[in-house]
Amino acid sequence: MSTTRRRPRPTGHLAQKLSVELDQLRAQLGSRPMTLREVIYKLRGRAYTLLLILLALPFITPIPLPGLSTPFGLAIAFIALRLALGQRPWLPMKLQRKELPPGFFLKVFIVAGKVIALLESFLKPRWAFISAPGPALQVHALFIFIAALVLLLPLPIPFSNSFPAWTILLLAAGMLERDGLFIILGYLCFVLGVLYFILLGEAAERLIDASVRWISG
Repeated sequence: MSTTRRRPRPTGHLAQKLSVELDQLRAQLGSRPMTLREVIYKLRGRAYTLLLILLALPFITPIPLPGLSTPFGLAIAFIALRLALGQRPWLPMKLQRKELPPGFFLKVFIVAGKVIALLESFLKPRWAFISAPGPALQVHALFIFIAALVLLLPLPIPFSNSFPAWTILLLAAGMLERDGLFIILGYLCFVLGVLYFILLGEAAERLIDASVRWISG
């Protein structure tokens, strides 16, 4: 009686395209309310890195989403901080029990489906010196953590969520697929976000000074 050995599953990067993986998840989740704990369970081995992408997707549009940036930003920050410390990702039970609105993923993928399809056509393992596991990935996770802290601030300002969300999305996708180019693009987006907030602060300061001069005559 002969036996056949099972081939080990590849662990370097996703066997399926990211859009296929996320579409399957969306089909599984359906339109009913869902907790983050259930999402983590369904994502299994790639749970936390994919969860970073899923939680960042709603914020890649320039319009802030009230009520979601704070809990989602907290969840991303917890995951990224653990990764930055070289520890196993973890979420507090209170966040795991956070219920997502009915049809949340249906709405997310209407907006983000084309973005993901575009990104994945360029994603591939490259520039291993940037994307290799170890200290480099801990540094990338640290910048995701910083971006998450910005994301969780409920700022009613256009693009205030977009820059940190794109930073998280690109860095997480680069980490997931070992793509150093996407990691570099994530850092570029981070820098652009910093410049945006600096310019925004200077504009606000000038507006306040002009208003004070106008009131004082």
